[in-house]
Amino acid sequence: MAKKTKQEKLLTRKKRVRAKVSGTPQKPRLSVYKSNTNIYAQVIDDVNGVTLASANTLQESVADGAKNNANIEAAKKVGAAIAKACADKGIETVVFDRNGYLYHGKVAALAEAAREAGLKF
Repeated sequence: MAKKTKQEKLLTRKKRVRAKVSGTPQKPRLSVYKSNTNIYAQVIDDVNGVTLASANTLQESVADGAKNNANIEAAKKVGAAIAKACADKGIETVVFDRNGYLYHGKVAALAEAAREAGLKF
């Protein structure tokens, strides 16, 4: 059997997690995506197929003139911004979807910042 590439491992983890995690109107899904240059977070109601809130490092309020938008500090800012956006919409509790990424570094920083800002998951 051929050895799996990093991308194939990511897709396998993503499928396994998404089979178990879905958002409802009462408890939507917080999905994280990261690229080489930016970090994104969305709160999604999977039942209705609607994005309820989003935050990313491309937003002026989050980027704040930073040179690198894909570091841990940027992830913390996105976590706080998504928690604030959820609070504005009246969302207190979410289901966390790390989107196949390992729970460390930027993903963990985003999650911890969202928890510190009052989002429960």
